Amino acid sequence: MFFLSDVLNKKLNLPKAAEALPGRAKAIPTASKHFVSKRPLKGPYPEGLETALFGLGCFWGAERMFWQVEGVWVTAVGYAGGVTPNPTYQETCTGLTGHAEVVLVVYDPKIVPYAELLKLFWESHDPTQGMRQGNDVGTTYRSAIYTFGDAQYQAAIASRDAYEASLRGAGRGKITTEIAPAPEFYFAEEDHQQYLAKNPYGYCNLQGTGVTCAIPAAVSA
Repeated sequence: MFFLSDVLNKKLNLPKAAEALPGRAKAIPTASKHFVSKRPLKGPYPEGLETALFGLGCFWGAERMFWQVEGVWVTAVGYAGGVTPNPTYQETCTGLTGHAEVVLVVYDPKIVPYAELLKLFWESHDPTQGMRQGNDVGTTYRSAIYTFGDAQYQAAIASRDAYEASLRGAGRGKITTEIAPAPEFYFAEEDHQQYLAKNPYGYCNLQGTGVTCAIPAAVSA
């Protein structure tokens, strides 16, 4: 039982640098094109597009949700917010890399503003669960918004505060979502890219709270 407790503790607590797996210097292999849109995963992206980065549990279902949004040019899944450089899926699952499973969203702000992506993010998962989403337990499944620039950061904070008030009114707990400037993003392996397009009956644990997120009018990023 001690061993089991030790493993669970590692999965629920972010590792310190000295505890993290070493990783590797070179990027792991991944796909070159989006399985659905056939657009390049790593760019170059058309001029005028912007980038967002969200973690809301298992990245398979989260990515499908975003690639279906009008105005989203391409999506990719990967790892961010940890210590280990160029981690693999198996390594992140140990909880010893510190990374969250995340979705990179490249979008046209003239078609879908960042505020709409935030609304979709908040309403599509439960951001009050800490290091888990439902039955998916561990640091890799934590809720996170990694921002590009001050405008996105301020918009994310404002939307969190507004949604937390709504959740509190519905008897829900405090939001535990990590909001921070975007760290390095590591593309996940090819098998995980657009996983539910390749495996339409595959696992998806994405589930919201049922509480509507009213984005403040001032959020325009």
